[in-house]
Amino acid sequence: MSPIQVPICYASCSIGTPEDPLPAKLNAISAAGFDAIELSMPDLLSFANSHFKKEVGPKDYDDLCKAGKEVKKLCAEKKLKILVLQPFANFEGWAKDSEERRDAFERAEGWIRIMDAVGTDMLQVGSSDSPTISGLTPDLARDLAALADLLAEHSFRLAYENWCWATRAPTWRNAYDLVLAADRPNIGLCLDTFQTAGSEWADPTTASGLIEDGGVTAEELKGRFEKSLRELREVVPAERIYFLQISDAYRMQPPMEKEVGDDGLRPRGRWSHDWRPLPFDGGYLPVVDVAKAVLGTGFRGWFSTEVFDGKEKGRMGEVAEKAMRAHERLMREVVEV
Repeated sequence: MSPIQVPICYASCSIGTPEDPLPAKLNAISAAGFDAIELSMPDLLSFANSHFKKEVGPKDYDDLCKAGKEVKKLCAEKKLKILVLQPFANFEGWAKDSEERRDAFERAEGWIRIMDAVGTDMLQVGSSDSPTISGLTPDLARDLAALADLLAEHSFRLAYENWCWATRAPTWRNAYDLVLAADRPNIGLCLDTFQTAGSEWADPTTASGLIEDGGVTAEELKGRFEKSLRELREVVPAERIYFLQISDAYRMQPPMEKEVGDDGLRPRGRWSHDWRPLPFDGGYLPVVDVAKAVLGTGFRGWFSTEVFDGKEKGRMGEVAEKAMRAHERLMREVVEV
């Protein structure tokens, strides 16, 4: 057993498919020994459709809140905490008085209602990937502060995550700078082994699987990434990290095209959606190094498995048990010299 012990979570979107019954997902996650789930909105929508035997839309907040109360009961029966509601996206940076900004705040108010219904105090917000949002830090920070203030009215928190294909905040440092600029006590980071390594070390569009921009050599890239992880350890206070998501990534063979896809996603976004296995299961990212850096801050909070592996075909119970074994191995390796 590792001398470092942390509470462990499993994202509901990372087991089975959105069409698989949520109760079956909860059974598998609980039986494998996890303490909590990240509740994914697609899973809540699927559960609501099944529960009410009708089509429930993403803005049907009355029905989603009713369904959320049932999910809360199911989780309590399985002794699972609902750590966070996710993924809340494309919120910050819209032009003042724009329809997009009005929609973002309307969605925020609806999701806060759902948070109250399911009994979680944390909202995960991914850094926006819209190409038309503001590039100015004060604009982005203003919106995050406004959302944090809405959440604070309910004693809720905002976990801001850098998505490695994001427009303005693809790295942990970009996200942390915005957290600091927002300057609210209830906003912190959701860090992620994939997002961290995927933004600063790996690239799904190159044959090597590594960033090659500007002619950087593998050795130079290694030194640059190690420097970033040292800064993370030294700069980010443990209390500003709300949880750490864990996944690896496959080296893409052949490499992905560099262009934006028909789905509007940049290459790293497509990579994130389908090619993120568990650690030690065929990926190549420095997952252990990122986890060590996060633990080096003094953080001993939630480790959450969030994987999206199109190759995984096992039954949900087997997948959850495999995830537990991966977590146990990760905790052993983070303490090895």
